[in-house]
Amino acid sequence: MSLFWRIFALNAVVLGSATALLLWAPVTVSVPVVLTEAVILVGGLVVMLVANAALLRLGLAPLDRLTKLMGSVDLLRPGQRLPVQGGGGVAEVIRTFNAMLERLEQERVAGSARVLLAQEAERRRIAQELHDEVGQSMTAILLGLKRGADSAPEPLRAELQEMQEITRESLDEVRRLVRRLRPGVLDDLGLVSALISLTEDFATHTGLQVTRRFDAELPALDPETELVLYRVAQESLTNAARHADAHRVAVAVRHRRDSVELTVTDDGHGITAPREGAGIRGMRERALLIGGSLEITPADPGGTRVTLAAPVSRKQL
Repeated sequence: MSLFWRIFALNAVVLGSATALLLWAPVTVSVPVVLTEAVILVGGLVVMLVANAALLRLGLAPLDRLTKLMGSVDLLRPGQRLPVQGGGGVAEVIRTFNAMLERLEQERVAGSARVLLAQEAERRRIAQELHDEVGQSMTAILLGLKRGADSAPEPLRAELQEMQEITRESLDEVRRLVRRLRPGVLDDLGLVSALISLTEDFATHTGLQVTRRFDAELPALDPETELVLYRVAQESLTNAARHADAHRVAVAVRHRRDSVELTVTDDGHGITAPREGAGIRGMRERALLIGGSLEITPADPGGTRVTLAAPVSRKQL
């Protein structure tokens, strides 16, 4: 039964009941209407309105649930579905909405994959240019300053040595940017070595105390999964340093039954913003890219815990 005929039937039941009462009930209407008759008519009208409202509420309850879900649905948290209840048009609307959510989630994952792959390709290109062009040019400048400082007189030698030190620091910064843009150690030595390098570099530049705990036997992961785990750890460390006002951060990688779980926990002031920023939403998109799940929860006794569970296929096990 369509929604139109469902509402029509509910109203017909109420109006039919009222008509039956008028036909068979010992009630008459005088002209002019006396007070008792007016009270009976008004009371009957109230009863009809209440009955009609109750029946409509019962019949349209699935649409109310659908409206609430439509207002709260988030494509970065897949799996939100409304149970199909009732029949006819209402059930068909719910099934259509659930199918639309399924299609939108698939399209969001495919679109995010294209964007993230394009971002990684651009990161790789920029890192390569920084390494080959800027890095080599600065290395040549550094060698030239060293030769000039060795043969220069004393007043000029001190200035050249100072410029040499500034150039060396700039070259180190360029190398650090290259590592952040495209971690070569991830491609060469794997996830654990890349996370060790990341946390050591993070502790050196931020002064935060970082502890690590990695399971000894982790399954072999495909490059895409390793990159997502690395990027989520990188973003979580950045958030802890910039926004959480943390002093200590713990990074752990554990092998669960059918997944690899990355956990980054800080002792900062926790999440206070009512809305998630671009960094957190970016992490959720990366998690969806590999079919993983990302949870951000308060840590005990304080701080924030970011947990990414990346599924592991049987071939990887």
